Parts: sequence; C-alpha cells; structure tokens
Amino acid sequence: MASAPDSDEALFDQFLDDRGHDVSEPQDWETSYNKKQCPDCGALHDEAAVDCTVCGWDPRA
Repeated sequence: MASAPDSDEALFDQFLDDRGHDVSEPQDWETSYNKKQCPDCGALHDEAAVDCTVCGWDPRA
C-alpha cells in the first residue's frame, strides 16, 4: 500500500487498530534454537537470512 496517500493509510491503520491489530511497531525476526524465526509463518532460517523463503515475509518491507 505504499502508493496510497497518507490519509488513506492512516484510515486503514485506524481500521485495523479498532479491530485489535497492532499497527504501531514493525515486526522483526524472532529467535528459536539459535535460528531466525519468521513472525508470520514460524519457519526457521539460518542467521544470514534476510527474508522468509517459505512465505516471503521481509522485515525491510
């Protein structure tokens, strides 16, 4: 939704927030068994991973 105007993005964030979704903090990798764990699907990756090869999640997006 990067192409949406700021007011539309703020409105969408408010919609999600009203329904219990946390929109304030970007997600980052979790750790499990000395591996990076994807917060979206839970897949485990080596420490060198920059995105999830299972679901495509990218912390930089």
